[in-house]
Amino acid sequence: MADETRIEDHAVVGDLHSVALVSTDGAIDWACLPRFDSPAVFTRLLDPDDGGAFTVEPDASDRTRQLYLPDSNVLMTRFHRPDSVSEVVDFMVPNAPGVPEEGGRPLVRRLRTVRGEQTFSVRCRPAFDWGRAPHEVELAGGGAVFRSAAGTLTLRCTHPLEADGPAAVGRITLQAGETADLLLRWTDDAACEPVADGEAERLQTATVTFWQEWIGRSTYTGRWRETVNRGALLLKLLVYAPTGALVASPTAGLPEGIGGERNWDYRYTWLRDAAFTTYALMRLGFTDEASAFMDWLQQRMADAEPDTGLLPMYTLDGDPPPAEEVLDHLPGHRGSTPVRSGNAAGEQLQLDTYGEVLDSVYLFNKHAPISYDLWSQVRSCLAWLAEHWREPDHGLWEKRGEPREHTFSRVMVWVAFERALRLARQRGLPAPMDEWAKLAGEAYESVQEAGWDDELEAFVDFPGSGRMDASLLIMPLVKFTGPTDPRFTSTLARIEERLVLDSLVRRYEPDGEDGLDAGEGTFTLCSFWYVEALTRAGRLREARDTLEKAFTYANHVGLYAEELGTSGEHLGNFPQALTHLALISAVVNLDKQLG
Repeated sequence: MADETRIEDHAVVGDLHSVALVSTDGAIDWACLPRFDSPAVFTRLLDPDDGGAFTVEPDASDRTRQLYLPDSNVLMTRFHRPDSVSEVVDFMVPNAPGVPEEGGRPLVRRLRTVRGEQTFSVRCRPAFDWGRAPHEVELAGGGAVFRSAAGTLTLRCTHPLEADGPAAVGRITLQAGETADLLLRWTDDAACEPVADGEAERLQTATVTFWQEWIGRSTYTGRWRETVNRGALLLKLLVYAPTGALVASPTAGLPEGIGGERNWDYRYTWLRDAAFTTYALMRLGFTDEASAFMDWLQQRMADAEPDTGLLPMYTLDGDPPPAEEVLDHLPGHRGSTPVRSGNAAGEQLQLDTYGEVLDSVYLFNKHAPISYDLWSQVRSCLAWLAEHWREPDHGLWEKRGEPREHTFSRVMVWVAFERALRLARQRGLPAPMDEWAKLAGEAYESVQEAGWDDELEAFVDFPGSGRMDASLLIMPLVKFTGPTDPRFTSTLARIEERLVLDSLVRRYEPDGEDGLDAGEGTFTLCSFWYVEALTRAGRLREARDTLEKAFTYANHVGLYAEELGTSGEHLGNFPQALTHLALISAVVNLDKQLG
């Protein structure tokens, strides 16, 4: 079996349609082409032997370093040894000025020797349709063509390639100052023309300019600017440009616990994640992305079925997610099975979604007044919620056991009606104000009465559970309660006792009710929620210490997976949008309080 890299040993490049994960040894271990939700073409992270990869390996290297070019999503991997320094620059080309759309957007790999001499071994071996579709390799004048029933890839190279079974390979020796370029495209046109003089350089310049101009619009100038900018660049990278939808993560099947079964497909748009992301980007001054998401959201509201209401997640095009499928031919990351494609959680009832959506609409309205058409869809959604909010649901954490009357869901039901009331009052919009006020009051009382545990003196996961839930950390963030309200401070103390270990926070106490193994890591998202709760409670020194400790768990280029294991290893899908947007919110609020 080939050596397996760790999840955190990767950086990510993308073109606002999909991404590729590049390991610290110069291998592309993951890419779904041509879209985030397409079947994987390179998936060595889940199958180190036969999953397919695009490797660029120097003959000798003592140390490697990986970094992003300043204020961009253009990645450089450097290889050091006593007699030479060499590097690979990786990027995918977004729809940037000067970049043609025709022929697909290329994934570009630029090899260069800085000092001395270096020989690179290049091997491109795709595995179409999760490795299920065989392909043929044809050498052409400008490189190689990979043809399968699932699609076609062309690899153009400035140096000769050879066929080696299902792979295209080459040996490229570069002296100091020399470069070699490889351009990989998913395309319907199998033509493989030679790389034009200066082509890769022009693409790199256009791509760097695109990202630098975008992040240059950020209004954040606080203490942690570099960290916030990296989070914002990552969030932008996860937006699907044609529709404005945002994927929760670009990967599928990476385990929340090594050897466990919590291996989900996150390449879809959760309304919750997208709504939180809209808030985070607006805090930094990025309103175009918020506007695009509002257009996408309005259509989802219009398409909502009367019997189901809003779904918790959708495809990039706004359809229900595909049925969950087990890819049993894949051995999984470090033996973690089953590997799943599709996500059955799309069929769940998650009532908190309405609160996150309405909060994002309310916040967006502060920047640009919402349209009457969007308001009409909001009223329709709230009419559905009025009929169904008392039903048990699967909650924020998408447990796969019996639905419950989750306290967090009730909090967010209150948020939905409360934000709608604010909007209606501020804009003079037509609305059943008395009904919404009554429903908001009922949801509020249900949290205070049923969600409160007198013995624990804390709000709990659901009535009678006796268990703490880290999602309740955001109660003051959404203004359900004051940060120094005795009930919240007591709840915060119980969460600290039961779920917090230094800066690491578990999302809930294992309950054995979801039918899955209990093994999972701590949720990095919850660490940043904890920082924000401490900030709002006025515990600023603790908040700052916790934040700085949480930063140490980022990988070498500042990215986070969904969870952290006991030794700080990254677990779950990577990188995770929800984690980075929570980081941005926590940093901006702590910065403000610190003055």
